[in-house]
Amino acid sequence: MRVKETMLDLVPYQPGKPMEDVKRELGLDKVVKLASNENPYGCSPAVKETIEKSFQDLSIYPDGYARQLRQSVAEHLGVRDTQLIFGNGSDEVILILCRSILSKDDNIVTASPTFPQYRHNAVIEGTEIREVPSVDGVHDLDAMLEAIDEKTKMVFVCNPNNPTGTYVNDEKFNRFIEKVPEDVFVVSDEAYFEYVAADDYPDTLPLLEQYPNLIILRTFSKAYGLASLRIGYGVAHEALIKAVDPGREPFNTNTLAQRAALAALKDQQFIRDCFEKNRAEMKKYEGFCKEYGYKYYPSQANFILIDFNIPGGEVFDRLLKKGFITRNGEALGFPTAVRITLGNREQNDQIIKELKHISS
Repeated sequence: MRVKETMLDLVPYQPGKPMEDVKRELGLDKVVKLASNENPYGCSPAVKETIEKSFQDLSIYPDGYARQLRQSVAEHLGVRDTQLIFGNGSDEVILILCRSILSKDDNIVTASPTFPQYRHNAVIEGTEIREVPSVDGVHDLDAMLEAIDEKTKMVFVCNPNNPTGTYVNDEKFNRFIEKVPEDVFVVSDEAYFEYVAADDYPDTLPLLEQYPNLIILRTFSKAYGLASLRIGYGVAHEALIKAVDPGREPFNTNTLAQRAALAALKDQQFIRDCFEKNRAEMKKYEGFCKEYGYKYYPSQANFILIDFNIPGGEVFDRLLKKGFITRNGEALGFPTAVRITLGNREQNDQIIKELKHISS
């Protein structure tokens, strides 16, 4: 059985441990999952009603063009509906871009560490990967510019960055994209956009008219709380969307996801509430880190990466035995850290209490 050589050393994406497996293996009655950056407050109540009304249509193919959702997202963002492409999560939009643009003669430039799916999809296409070390968890855009050459096709900027939660500000991003050659695509992955509190975070949408090589990624999986339905989107110049759209699978976003996203988008009060709760809970973790002298990466997302000065696996295992699933930093490029998704108030108070026991 012969597959592409580029596939031989790849491994599938490894999600966090399922809660039921942890309960069974450790004999626990209760487990709290704080590993995958999901919204602990769920989704808008309007989503449930919308999904229940959609059950009668399960035998019918979804709208392959996602027209209603497309029009609403376009209106919400202030762009034309022809500037949008939808995917089975923004992960699939990354796949579509790599599938449509990259070849074995090209290279991409990314930060390191960052979201691994940029590398993963580029490797499958046989593309060279140029990874530029981040500085204090932030993309080093000047060094990334230096890594670009005549064979570079795409540059990925994860903003806020996963796994650090840090961000590139507007001044640095604007200066960067101005210097990127016009034949190199700049992908601004803004999966955590709705959680950002920084005043100087880049406003990328107005840049689309000036830079036809800019692609913005966003998702309904995080703040909107629709992770299980898998729907995200890209925003770019109309010509670019038209060029890559044939790389999209037919009916790639299902009816429930489209309608749920439409209902969720209309409930912006829910998003504002989640944002405010997230910022309030973040202060608890920051206070804990300052009290115990731990380095942490100031986060504009719904997670925090904390350096405990011991192997991340040790902290991960001790928390797991207490019923908390977190993300071991050893697998993320930060061997003495753990990434913790912010839960609700009760969950955060409980895990911080355990972290204090570990630190004592």
